[in-house]
Amino acid sequence: MYQAPLADVLTTLTHMVGADALAQTDLYNEASPDTVEALIGEAGRVCSEVIAPLNRVSDLEGARLENGVVRLPSGFKGAYDQIAEGGWVGMSGSVEHGGLGMPITVMSAVNEMLSSACLSLSLVPILSQGAIEALEKHGTPEQQERYLPKLMSGEWNGTMNLTEPNAGSDVGALRTRAEPNGDGSYAITGGKIWITWGDSEAVSNVVHLVLARLPGAPEGTRGISLFLVPKYLLDANGEPGTPNALKVVSLDHKMGIHGSPTCVMAYEGATGWLIGEENKGMACMFTMMNNARLAVGLQGVGAAEAAYQHALSFAKERVQGRTPVGDGNGPIADHADVRRMLLSMKAQTQAARAIAYDCAYHLDLARAANTAEEREAASRMGAFLTPITKAFGTDTGIEVANLGIQTHGGMGFIEETGAAQYLRDVRITAIYEGTNGIQAMDLVGRKLSVDGGETARAYLSRIAQTAARLQAGAQTQAIGNALAAAVETARSATDWMLNAAGNDRNAGAVAYLRLLALVGGTHYLGRAALATGDPARIELARFWAETQLPNVPALLSQASNGASGLYQIPLEAL
Repeated sequence: MYQAPLADVLTTLTHMVGADALAQTDLYNEASPDTVEALIGEAGRVCSEVIAPLNRVSDLEGARLENGVVRLPSGFKGAYDQIAEGGWVGMSGSVEHGGLGMPITVMSAVNEMLSSACLSLSLVPILSQGAIEALEKHGTPEQQERYLPKLMSGEWNGTMNLTEPNAGSDVGALRTRAEPNGDGSYAITGGKIWITWGDSEAVSNVVHLVLARLPGAPEGTRGISLFLVPKYLLDANGEPGTPNALKVVSLDHKMGIHGSPTCVMAYEGATGWLIGEENKGMACMFTMMNNARLAVGLQGVGAAEAAYQHALSFAKERVQGRTPVGDGNGPIADHADVRRMLLSMKAQTQAARAIAYDCAYHLDLARAANTAEEREAASRMGAFLTPITKAFGTDTGIEVANLGIQTHGGMGFIEETGAAQYLRDVRITAIYEGTNGIQAMDLVGRKLSVDGGETARAYLSRIAQTAARLQAGAQTQAIGNALAAAVETARSATDWMLNAAGNDRNAGAVAYLRLLALVGGTHYLGRAALATGDPARIELARFWAETQLPNVPALLSQASNGASGLYQIPLEAL
C-alpha cells in the first residue's frame, strides 16, 4: 500500500530546489519550513490512510451514469470531502477569496501525493485549481466573488471544456457557439468531449469553463472566447438554483482512470458569462492549461512513485532462484537485473519530481520576487520548465509503471496484483493537456526562441555550477565530470535548435526535451547528494549519471538530424 514519501518530498523542496527561500518573500512569508512540513505531513497521512485504499476500488467499480446522474466508486465522496476540508483544493488561491495563499510549490507536493494515492480522484481538485487560477486572473470582480470561494472550499468543482469531436489538438476548429442574450449573458450551444469530472455527486455545483465562438468571430483560435457555464444557475443568495440547459450525454469507457468520470457534454442554449475579452479565450484558457500541464506532470510523478513502491514491496518479498547476495536465498530484489530496474525507477522518479517542483518554484518566484527583473526571469524559467515537466513527468510515470510490471514478472500481468493499473491509469497523461510531442514542439518553438535561448543558457549555466561542485568532491568527482560533459552537449543541442528551420526543430524536439531532462535530472540528484552527504543519495546520483548521461550524445544526434529523413518513404508506402 502506498505510503507518502515525506522525506523525499521535503528533501526535494529544500535541497534539490531550494524552495524554502520562498518564506523570505513578502508574499509567502507564512510558508515557513515548519508550516510547510505540517501541511505536507497531514496531506500525506490522508493520502496514505484514506485515499490510497480507494485506488483499487476506483479501478474495479468505476464511475457510471445512472438516469442522468454520475455515480462515483464507493468511498469517493467521503475521501473528496476530506480533501476539501483540508483546504487542499484552494491551497495556492488568494486568502481574499478563501484560499490558503500557499506557494504553488507546496500545492504541487500535495498534488503529487494525491496522484500517487488515487489518480482518478486526484483529478477533481487539480481541475478546480486550474479554474481558480483562470478566474483569479481573468474573471470579473462579480465572477470572482460568486464563484471563487465555493471553488476554493471544494464545495463546487471546475472543469475545462476545450475538445470537440472535430477539434482536438486543433482547438481553432471548434464549433460550439455563444449567442448574446441581451442581458450580459450568452446562450451556449454545442457538444464537448473528454470532459474530466464534468459531473458528479461529490459536489453541489459544477463550474464549466467552456470555449465557444461568438457570432462573426474570426476563424481559428483568434475567434475563440471563454465562458463560465455553471451546472446550476445561482439564486439571489449565490446558491445553486435552477438547472442550466446542459447535460452529460454519456461517460467514456477508458483504458484506465475508471473512477474519474470522463463526460460527453451537451450544451443546449445553456446560460453562460464571458470570461475576459471577446475573442481572447485562448489566452484565458492557457492560464488554466499551463496550470494543468504542471499538474499533469506531477500526476506522472505520483503514478511513478506509487508503482515503484508497489514493485519494491513485491521484490523484497518474492523469492525465486539463487541470488548473488548473502547465502543466496534472498528475494528477487537481490538479482542484478531486478536491482537495476528498482534503481532506475527510484532515480527517474526523483529526477522528474525535482524538475516539476523547480518549475513550480519559479512560477512562485514570478509572483513573489523582489524586483520586476527577477520576476520576469523567473516567469520565463517557469515557462521553459513547464513542457519539460509535463512531458518528462508523464513519460516517467509510464516508463516506471512499465518497469513495475516487469519487476513483478508474470504476476505483473495479472490484474489482481494491482501493478498493471498504474500503467493503465497513467498512460493518458502523455496525451491530455497537449500531447508530449506538442510539449516538445512548444519547448523548441516558443519557449526556446522567445528570448533567443537566454533562459535555456541560464538553466544550463546553473547545472554547470552543480557539475563544478560535484567535481570538487572526492566521492562525487566522477558524477561532476560526466555532468560537465553533458552540459556542453546540451549547449550544442540548444545552439542547433536556435538556428534550425521550423520543421527540422520539430523533428528533433522530443529528443531535445529528453536530453534536457536527463541533464537536469543529474543536476537535481547531484544537489541532493552534495547537500545531505548521504551515501545512498550519492550512489543514486552516480547510478543515474552512469546509466542516463551516456544517452545524451545519442539524443543530440537524434535532435539534430532534421526532418528530411522522415519524408523519404512516401506515405502510401508506410
